[in-house]
Amino acid sequence: MEKEFTCTMREMVQSNRVKFKRGQLVYLKIKRLLDILCSLLGMIILSPVFLGAAIAVKAEEPAGKIIYQQNRIGRSGRSFKLYKFRTMRTNAPELSTLEFNNAQSYVTRVGRFLRDSSIDELPQLFNVLIGNMSLVGPRPLMPRERDVHMKRFFYGLYQVRPGITGMAQTHGRDDMDNDQKVAWDRKYVEQISIVTDIKLLLRTVFKVLQREGVRDKAEQSIETTDTAGATYCNSAHEKSK
Repeated sequence: MEKEFTCTMREMVQSNRVKFKRGQLVYLKIKRLLDILCSLLGMIILSPVFLGAAIAVKAEEPAGKIIYQQNRIGRSGRSFKLYKFRTMRTNAPELSTLEFNNAQSYVTRVGRFLRDSSIDELPQLFNVLIGNMSLVGPRPLMPRERDVHMKRFFYGLYQVRPGITGMAQTHGRDDMDNDQKVAWDRKYVEQISIVTDIKLLLRTVFKVLQREGVRDKAEQSIETTDTAGATYCNSAHEKSK
């Protein structure tokens, strides 16, 4: 079922493409090289954090895995394994956090800290290194989030690699619904450049330190209304004035 849906998504991507400018096409090639260099450098510099997090996760639940893998959808609608430090107990059901009735009861003490500090996302630097992700781009979704996928396809968001951080994450993150996130991610794809990426990376550091716009993941709900088009079109209309 998942493979069949992925194939359908690949076909849809082809008919909803953003027309990049020549400079953006050049940058997209350079961006991959920068991702490789920055992810390598990041893993080296943050190696003490990686080690400390791994020891803490293993110490709290010795029988559990350190790294948690989850299927996500990437560029061109292809699925890949996303890596995170494990933050939930080993007896937690195989569900997304949003699908739990009481996710807090499954989050470990170490996991709570890792989530609050966003350290649980650091293993995704390896996803960046091997080419599944980029440092900056729309956050990757799980295959089952079909309503949001369709909106992303409609706005051509799968032309670029998903990112560890993105424009939606730095402009409200968990304080906005999925339609608003789609609109922000569309804006990113249209404005993609090295300047935009640098600004978003710096803004991400500030947001993480301030924990601004972050809601407890256990309290989030899936909001899939049909206002993404209106949100984006209104934004485009304001620009044309």
